[in-house]
Amino acid sequence: MSSFFTVPSSQRKRKRHDATGVAPTKRRNTGSKAQTERSKPSKADRDESISGSDSEDETAARQGDEEVDAEGSSESDHEDETGAERRLRLAERYLENVRGEVDDVGFDAADIDRDLIAERLKEDVAETKGRLYRRIASDLAFDQALKTQFRADTLSVTSIATCPPYVYTVSKDLALIKWELPTPPITPPSTKPKNAKKPPPPTRRCPKQLIFTKGNRHKSKDPTYQHHTSHILTVAASSDGRFVATGGADRRLIVWSATDLTSLRVFTQHRDAVTSLAFRRGTNQLYSSSKDRTIKTWSLNELAYVETLFGHQDVVLDVAALAHERCLSVGARDRTARLWKVVEETQLVFRGGGGGGGGEKKNRPQNRDGNTTAKHTEGSMDRVAMIDEETFVTGSDNGSLSLWTMHKKKPVFTLPLAHGLDPALTPAEASAEQHPNPEVPSPPQPRWITALATVPYSDLIVSGSWDGWIRVWKVSEDKRRIEAVGTVGKIPNEDVEQTVNVAVDVDMDMVTGEGTSSHALGDTGAYADEGQTVRGVINDISVFERGERGRDGLCVVAAVGKEHRLGRWKTVKGRNGAVAFEVPRAVLLPLAEANGVEDAKHGK
Repeated sequence: MSSFFTVPSSQRKRKRHDATGVAPTKRRNTGSKAQTERSKPSKADRDESISGSDSEDETAARQGDEEVDAEGSSESDHEDETGAERRLRLAERYLENVRGEVDDVGFDAADIDRDLIAERLKEDVAETKGRLYRRIASDLAFDQALKTQFRADTLSVTSIATCPPYVYTVSKDLALIKWELPTPPITPPSTKPKNAKKPPPPTRRCPKQLIFTKGNRHKSKDPTYQHHTSHILTVAASSDGRFVATGGADRRLIVWSATDLTSLRVFTQHRDAVTSLAFRRGTNQLYSSSKDRTIKTWSLNELAYVETLFGHQDVVLDVAALAHERCLSVGARDRTARLWKVVEETQLVFRGGGGGGGGEKKNRPQNRDGNTTAKHTEGSMDRVAMIDEETFVTGSDNGSLSLWTMHKKKPVFTLPLAHGLDPALTPAEASAEQHPNPEVPSPPQPRWITALATVPYSDLIVSGSWDGWIRVWKVSEDKRRIEAVGTVGKIPNEDVEQTVNVAVDVDMDMVTGEGTSSHALGDTGAYADEGQTVRGVINDISVFERGERGRDGLCVVAAVGKEHRLGRWKTVKGRNGAVAFEVPRAVLLPLAEANGVEDAKHGK
């Protein structure tokens, strides 16, 4: 038996089998140069492959042009054109196809430009970065707004929230009501269709009450009671239509299902009345402010409490938020607005306390008698609304609107007496004596800013008080001024219309405190009851746009009551309820007619 150890060494050597049958050559005879020549193709082969790829590319490009060419023209007709000329030719062909698809009205380049993807992306990027990018205040006809009142048998309505097409109102008698707003017609109601035997039925204008729920004051000691036991002061609705949140003087924050208004969770973490609620834009993250001087954060997806923000030195009356994970609040008599950066756990403090009507006494303007005008110092900062992530506006008890930016600790611009002055009190009302001295005058006091709202990322600001009007303002293009636009609603009386025009055209004399601003805003006889569009105290305002990007106008909804939402120290003649205004878009005039209007304004 043979084995590995018994076989001779010559036979044990492993032999190399060559598959090609060619005798192996020695390695020293085959250099690296020969091996490289075998691996590289020849120059002729390379030229042939390059020319072949070029011909393939030309063939593919020619076939693509033949497919694009609707008239069947060959590539040989456009061989001499450059790339820019080819793109221009294809763009012209695309526009010709679009002209054929439009209606008989004709070709409107503006409509096509608005639908371009590039423009939409620019708007989305601006909104993501939190910048003001829309100018809509001049495109809306506020004087042609249609007014609709709706009310239930309740006390003063303290707050209002919208989630189109639904509206939620709360009142001092513990009532939470869900309403449905009608969709306004696209065409004006006065127009009639052609060849119609009878006019179409009128569209429903009054909102419809869907659900009504009311609390019980006698259940204040029952911890299992799933409703409010005292005045409901605020309400907010999520953008996705799932949740409605309410807060009241009973220190309760209740989360409701928006579909049937059933209570989902009752939070009792606040130690005083809940004054304001705000949802983070596009999410279900909720911010709540309270008289316990704190702001709390909630996650309604998990129905859970998140954290508490401390810093205010007085009651927190209002809170606002947009898309970024931050909120803005005002602290009443500590006269500060604070921006809370939730993620960084930091805050920015903006200090107010200035007066509307001038600076030092020697620099204040004088009236006709040579006396300096009164300076109304800011005592409480009551309202706040965010314009974009870097700009916001506040309203105070001295009737001033202040424009702020994140880069400055003081307001950029302050507009005093936005809603005018109340009439002076009589001696009997101003004094507690039985026989008051009639010679002691009682100076007129400014009307507070009781409601404030904005259209996010636009230049539109809406404010309310008890002067009978919802006033509209806009931010200037340089973001350094607040300019008057007008009032919401039609004015039936010509005399009232003249007075309102004076009130709308606010000039720098009024801003600096010159003259008597109360007469400019018609505080006594000018605002007769028949001229007011809203009777009572406007406790809250909610604004939303109709259609895509506001193409169908704007809807302004206000909560109105005879009393202020936080107390009974201010009582005004009016009606408890709510009012809705459908603001259409302004009709663009022809160029010649527009020039005629401008010439008439300038007296030419």
